[in-house]
Amino acid sequence: MKAINLTKGGFENRIAKIDKLAEGWNFLGQRPALIDFYATWCGPCQRLLPIIEEVAEEYDGKVDIYKVNVDEEEALAQLFKVRSIPTLVYIPMNETPIVQAGGKSKAELKELINSLLLKQ
Repeated sequence: MKAINLTKGGFENRIAKIDKLAEGWNFLGQRPALIDFYATWCGPCQRLLPIIEEVAEEYDGKVDIYKVNVDEEEALAQLFKVRSIPTLVYIPMNETPIVQAGGKSKAELKELINSLLLKQ
């Protein structure tokens, strides 16, 4: 499965209700998730994109992988205090999200998914 482009509406259906976040984090997903915050004009983001797509295929059914274009979804970027891109948000089950700025190699990304999301 490919990484899914996430809009504000999709975020509220798949991740969390934005207006309820002040009360605490309540993840709506059925499995752990990874969100890639990117922009089309960002060189490092474009280098990360094929890695994100490959990892989405490899972890299909285990981890939901999303992409958020920061130019189109500024509110979502602000929600996670995204200041530089690419920024990756790891969302484990029953835990608060972990935000990390910067691109990753495929090996680094898989290691982080296994340790942060799948607890392997």
